[in-house]
Amino acid sequence: MNTAKVISARDLVKVYRRGSEEVRAVDGVSFEAGAGEMVAIIGPSGSGKTTLLNMIGCLDNPSSGSLSVGGRQVFGGQKELSERELTVIRRELFGYVFQKFYLIPTLTVEENILLPGAFYRAPAARQARDVMALLGIEQRRSHLPGQLSGGEMQRVAVARALINNPKVLLADEPTGSLDSRRTGEIKEILRGLTKQGITVVMVTHNLELARSADRLLEIRDGKIHA
Repeated sequence: MNTAKVISARDLVKVYRRGSEEVRAVDGVSFEAGAGEMVAIIGPSGSGKTTLLNMIGCLDNPSSGSLSVGGRQVFGGQKELSERELTVIRRELFGYVFQKFYLIPTLTVEENILLPGAFYRAPAARQARDVMALLGIEQRRSHLPGQLSGGEMQRVAVARALINNPKVLLADEPTGSLDSRRTGEIKEILRGLTKQGITVVMVTHNLELARSADRLLEIRDGKIHA
């Protein structure tokens, strides 16, 4: 595993207002993750797991604290980044796997995987084939999502997240809708990605999956507990 720090978070705080009440969804979280490291975030519902993941992925801005990703100061620096700059960081540094697959039902597997490139540059079809081969779905390239199993749809979602060669893969409940066998397959896929130097950060309720990670962060009431 490479010891270079890909993610460095310091005292991240996210505050929401609910009427006159102040809710600290994330409350002073600090951690680091290196290249090729797998980090699992666990905790009860409403503890701040997904909020933290969204801040790491620049999908949500922290109320305070600092975050560096891939050697770039994203939040907490002297200069606040514009939305355009954040968009560039999202597409160049991150791959996202959401709890729901969010596959376009009228597009084939290959078309779904190539979709992120439509917004700024089109990855080569060869690159899509390589990713499909890596995840064992190359024989499904012309199928529609409705013709796939849950495990296959999750593989397509992972492939789509990898098409732009991200440094960091963020996954929110990547096995939440899968049975134990499919969960094991996804676990092996994620572990294989770390061997290629990709940093994986996932939110999960699956303790078996969480224990396979290099680092386990347990969050309760927005704080990390040892």
